Amino acid sequence: MRSASGIGSAILVHGILFALIAFGATQGERLVEAARPIAVRLLQEAPATPPQPLPPPAPPKVVQRTVKPVAQPVLAAAPAPAAPSTFVVAEQPVATPAPVQAPPAPAAPALVEARFDADYLSNPKPPYPAASRRLGETGVVHLRVHVSASGEAIKVQLKKSSGFERLDNSALETVAHWRFVPARRGDEAVAAWVVVPIVFELS
Repeated sequence: MRSASGIGSAILVHGILFALIAFGATQGERLVEAARPIAVRLLQEAPATPPQPLPPPAPPKVVQRTVKPVAQPVLAAAPAPAAPSTFVVAEQPVATPAPVQAPPAPAAPALVEARFDADYLSNPKPPYPAASRRLGETGVVHLRVHVSASGEAIKVQLKKSSGFERLDNSALETVAHWRFVPARRGDEAVAAWVVVPIVFELS
């Protein structure tokens, strides 16, 4: 671009010079002396300057914000770890299922004791020994009698003495021949024990 400008300038100067010479030829009477040559020096074209690199882009402006620290809640110090426990849980026994129990059997009917005082039995009273009557011996003899299912006295035992042997023997011998109403369990006659008291008293 600068070389073209210099050439244009040189051409312009030469054009002006030629115009003055031509003007002087036509106006010779006015020209007293030849025009002095005009030295024209061509301008040396300046070496082309390499394009300057563009300046690096400015670094982005960093806006620094001051953040006000938020006060953190003060936490209580964690409690010191407790000492390891020495408590040991014993191994639990394996529970075994309870056996299934059969429903209980119906309760047996209550036992009805044998009787010896029924009127139809006609059991005689033990005789009062004459010696005991004369001596004034009195008392109550308790006999334990095993009665069969048919109502007979299978066995007679002295449960409690009257205190006089004659009275005890009279009771034993008499009751051994008595008849009884047998004990019953429901509708069934069964053998069972019964206590028979015999009273000896003077009237």
